[in-house]
Amino acid sequence: MADTLQLLKCGVRFNPPTLVITYKDWKSGKMRRRSMPLRNFTKHSGIERVCDDLKENPRHAKFIRLLSPLQLQRLLTIVKDKISGLSLEASIARNKEMDTLNPEENLNTVDEETLKRKKLAMNTSFEKNQKKLGDPDFEYNVEVDFETGAIETSGWDSENDSDMDF
Repeated sequence: MADTLQLLKCGVRFNPPTLVITYKDWKSGKMRRRSMPLRNFTKHSGIERVCDDLKENPRHAKFIRLLSPLQLQRLLTIVKDKISGLSLEASIARNKEMDTLNPEENLNTVDEETLKRKKLAMNTSFEKNQKKLGDPDFEYNVEVDFETGAIETSGWDSENDSDMDF
């Protein structure tokens, strides 16, 4: 059934908190809208828990599968931010920052929610760029020689440590 559905639009309603999906059913050829109320959703609700609850709900599961996990978390975060008193523009900017991958950023210092979102963004990027067995440009056993510039040395890895007694 899920392969006959195509996601067209997704969004949220703030009062009451609701996830709204517009999709096309290829069997009937009709465009439909599905509203999924986020019951008992507060500013203290865990985003991952709500995502899991929506995925496990038999009424909503086939529609939730149309969304990527990152997109679902982004929508739920916007609702949570709005309930917490953050403006829509600030919430969108915050979400954009959380989904942006910066190789110089130290992820050891970020909070748990940001870390999970960054990991999800990395996973999504990896899966998008991954070359699978059936892809036309797939190559088995690719060997790459990397340029070796100046080799950095440090004191801890020298081989002539005399104070090592075994």
